[in-house]
Amino acid sequence: MLTFFRLFMTVLVVGSLAGCSVIGSGKKRASAAQSGIGVNTFLWRAALETIEFMPLQSADPYGGVIITGWHSDAGAPNERFKATVYILDTRLRADGVKVSVFKQARDTTGTWRDSAVDPKTETQIENAILTRARELKISTLG
Repeated sequence: MLTFFRLFMTVLVVGSLAGCSVIGSGKKRASAAQSGIGVNTFLWRAALETIEFMPLQSADPYGGVIITGWHSDAGAPNERFKATVYILDTRLRADGVKVSVFKQARDTTGTWRDSAVDPKTETQIENAILTRARELKISTLG
């Protein structure tokens, strides 16, 4: 499902930038500035690839928001994580991405309780997204 979604979003975003009509709009788009896409496509694709191990809850390529569902690792079944990624710019910049991570731990009664997340976790995910976005951009230059 995620692979199909990534393919769909890539076609939608790249098609819009190339001047194709956006699905359901019935209108031709002349340029990225007129397309309504407010985010950098390299950051968008890199964010989707970086968090693809988590279930995707929603993604808005126009607003630049990706929200995942809860993910538990098999090695730590009593912890689960959820992330929200914000793409904040149309340019590939270090401050163009912001990640928020949420954590819950299961208590002795089996109830999920909010837990603190190491702030370095968000920074590490942001750095991974930026690194992948740079790789994607470099691959298009040659």
